Amino acid sequence: MYRPEIKVIDCTIRDGGLMNKSRFSIDLVRKVYKAVCDSGVDIVELGYRNSKEMFSVKEYGAWRFCDEENLRKVTEGIKTKDTKTKIAIMQDSHKAVAEDILPKKDSVVDVIRVATYVKDIDKAIKLANNATEKGYEATINIMSISQTIEWELDEALQQIENETKVMAVYIVDSFGALYSDDINFYVDKYKKFLKTKEIGVHAHNHQQLGFANTITGIIRGANYLDGTLYGFGRAAGNCPLELLVSFLKNPKFNIMPLLKVIGKDILPLTKEITWGYSIPYMITGILNLHPKIAMELMDLPDDSKEKYDYLDFYKKITADEIE
Repeated sequence: MYRPEIKVIDCTIRDGGLMNKSRFSIDLVRKVYKAVCDSGVDIVELGYRNSKEMFSVKEYGAWRFCDEENLRKVTEGIKTKDTKTKIAIMQDSHKAVAEDILPKKDSVVDVIRVATYVKDIDKAIKLANNATEKGYEATINIMSISQTIEWELDEALQQIENETKVMAVYIVDSFGALYSDDINFYVDKYKKFLKTKEIGVHAHNHQQLGFANTITGIIRGANYLDGTLYGFGRAAGNCPLELLVSFLKNPKFNIMPLLKVIGKDILPLTKEITWGYSIPYMITGILNLHPKIAMELMDLPDDSKEKYDYLDFYKKITADEIE
């Protein structure tokens, strides 16, 4: 459990922002940032740096773009030369441009995490190389890993190893479809191709396996581990950060700031935002489907006849199989 190479990354604002179009107040993000710093977590991801030509600034909140001005408002007085927690932002390979990243000397950001599908690996490599050339650390996070074609994934991993200087490459269980044997399979595959990069695990909780799959990754040798406060993230959410740091038994971590911010600032969000395990998310997880169809069902009014007709939902999305 205690392994000094392990790095823990908090993704609360970035992944949680997928449930409210990244509309968080400066005050909330600042509180989350401070709590994560005080807890000793290695990296905190504060949102996306995606293109304003692809996302409407009227429709999406500040943390879909992570302008430097807003990042400085959040970190001012907390980020100092002695602050050990690094700041990360994410770029989607198909929704971001290299020009949106400033030289490192002009930014409070330390790490650029590039999210990509296997089909867009060339775009991801371009963005990752842009980041490292400008002075940042970088990762590549391969999304929807449960739907990748194996030989395409092999080629992508080989490209990343040969063509980038990223510090880690992630197994991303976007649909919450993986089991422990799957995690073992992917960690072993990544090890086969990635000789100079660490391996990361980003788990979703559609089948109540986010934490368990992260532990499996640790045991198999993954050293970059994602979590979110109270599991706050898209659909069923993620591996809970508080569970993860407790499991690791590393004395550098302090769970108390996490418990405080969860109780005072994260739990109140449940009055407006619904995340966590539910039957619709479970169904998309076991069927290895994108959770967007379940999210649409969950967004229906409580008095809707469809919202809780789980059997009908299951029949509709498995109609071809049933026939």
